Amino acid sequence: MKLRVYVTLKSGVLDPQGEAVRHALAALGFDGVNSVRQGKMIELDLAEQDATKAVSMAEDMCEKLLANTVIESYRIEPV
Repeated sequence: MKLRVYVTLKSGVLDPQGEAVRHALAALGFDGVNSVRQGKMIELDLAEQDATKAVSMAEDMCEKLLANTVIESYRIEPV
């Protein structure tokens, strides 16, 4: 089963990469961009076919490795 994991910084956590992108967009003439938050997308192809078990496995992966849960949140979607 394929899953996508979206990892983003929690609100209130400073995002220097997002801020750098916002400044670069302004320099390229894209006015009106008030803020940018940057994250990452991870695609998993698991042997598990049961959706509930696959999501549970992905959650365990996020808690242990894929996301720093102190400052990041994650969302899992089947593909």
